[in-house]
Amino acid sequence: MYLPALLAFVHHLAAFTLVAALAVEVSLFKPPLAVVQARRIQRADMVFGIAAGVLLVVGLLRAVYFEKGGGYYFANAFFLTKLIAFLAAGVISIYPTVLFLSWSKALREGATPEMSAEQIRRARMCLMLELTAIVVILFCAPLMARGFGYFGNRS
Repeated sequence: MYLPALLAFVHHLAAFTLVAALAVEVSLFKPPLAVVQARRIQRADMVFGIAAGVLLVVGLLRAVYFEKGGGYYFANAFFLTKLIAFLAAGVISIYPTVLFLSWSKALREGATPEMSAEQIRRARMCLMLELTAIVVILFCAPLMARGFGYFGNRS
């Protein structure tokens, strides 16, 4: 009885944590970076990744085993759009994560990370695309929750 409510809480907590971590990354990624700033970006990206993993696992558990069941959600265009946007954001986030991890050696030595103008441009573009995917998810969520986009058999 309490498990669906607990899973909903964890799902929402992970979603808000993910958005907060991404907002921190966006606000801190203003090259040239100081060592402290770069370390904070790395930590925020780690939190983002953990939150994304929790969000995906708990969200799929809720969709398949709780709430209305997998048959309902996987027959809903807005749920599928949310899932695709989430997965797209995950794929897009690979580039900034790899870039941020590449700074580790320099940061261990107390040096500021060096990036080319192209790396900065690509990372910023990725962060903006991730934010855009979140907007798509936020648009689809209430429509999905109210049954819009359902193309399955309602009988």
